[in-house]
Amino acid sequence: MKTFHCDQCGQQVFFENIRCERCGCMLGYLSDLRDISAFEPVEPDQWRSLNRQAGKRLYRKCENYSQHNVCNWMIPADCGDALCGSCQLTQTIPSLSVEPNAERWYKLEQAKRRLLYSLASLNLPIVSKREDPQGGIAFEFLAATTPCEGVLTGHDQGLITLNIAEADDAQREQIRTAMNEPYRTLLGHFRHECGHYYFMLLMNEEADLERFRALFGDDRVDYGVTLQRYYQEGPAPQWDQSFVSAYASAHPWEDWAETWAHYLHMSDTLDTAHACGLALNPRSAQEPSIKLEPSGVEVTSFEKMIDQWFALTYVLNSLNRSLGMPDGYPFTLAPPVIEKLHFVHNVIHRGRDAKPTSGASLAR
Repeated sequence: MKTFHCDQCGQQVFFENIRCERCGCMLGYLSDLRDISAFEPVEPDQWRSLNRQAGKRLYRKCENYSQHNVCNWMIPADCGDALCGSCQLTQTIPSLSVEPNAERWYKLEQAKRRLLYSLASLNLPIVSKREDPQGGIAFEFLAATTPCEGVLTGHDQGLITLNIAEADDAQREQIRTAMNEPYRTLLGHFRHECGHYYFMLLMNEEADLERFRALFGDDRVDYGVTLQRYYQEGPAPQWDQSFVSAYASAHPWEDWAETWAHYLHMSDTLDTAHACGLALNPRSAQEPSIKLEPSGVEVTSFEKMIDQWFALTYVLNSLNRSLGMPDGYPFTLAPPVIEKLHFVHNVIHRGRDAKPTSGASLAR
């Protein structure tokens, strides 16, 4: 992700900020410019952007910004929609009369907006179900209504469901520990589930399917049976030699989704490091040395991207260990995994104008 600055005073601000801490200017995100803008009030419900690219156009807050403070996106003042493009994708939210749900909803929307920023950066199509009921994408955030009821996080023909309990850090950590996972985040869930959607959207060519099956396995094997086997027997033996995670060994569709999510982790983290001007200049020529470049598919080859990634994560883990923290990047990428990531890179590169085809209904 790029770095952002207040248009009023130049202070560095973040993607989630709603106010500049230095000058107090109101901030909001302009999705058409993919930039955070400072605003000055014009009328009670209208704001003028101070972003030079916006040309002093007038905007108003997304309704979820003005009424619920779970969003910071702005809408052109003459737009007929009450919600921004991100919030329009959310079809269902939990009952806000239940005390923890408002905070959890905020965290879910925050992670979703980061996902959408990454997808836009990669020039991937983002079509709502309002525009395309059959092939669009939508989200629902559900809460269990009874202790015995389970809400499955999953994907069904473009509808991505997330259990809002995942927005509770303590509960998510309990699940992570119980499932022996090295990594479990809200953003990771969004990236994984959208991977299922983009498999449906992008895998249109027979040649792509043949290559996919050669790398990931035959996706026509029974999904329910293989997933049940995974939960009963555990991951495939020596899974780390072929898969990016243990769960990826459950079925080729899950392998794709986990690999897709990992590619988005890599792309966004490298972009952020580049935007911050990060460079590695060690004293020894034997240690990783890089001058980071943008990781978008148009500007960086996959080979350069993976080289930069190995160097960056070496430093990231070293810094975490110096703080007494677990590795920030607790993964090892075996050669077959790198080959799968390369395949995802190529599919994304070709997939900007894709139209959806039929896809599977999947739940974790």
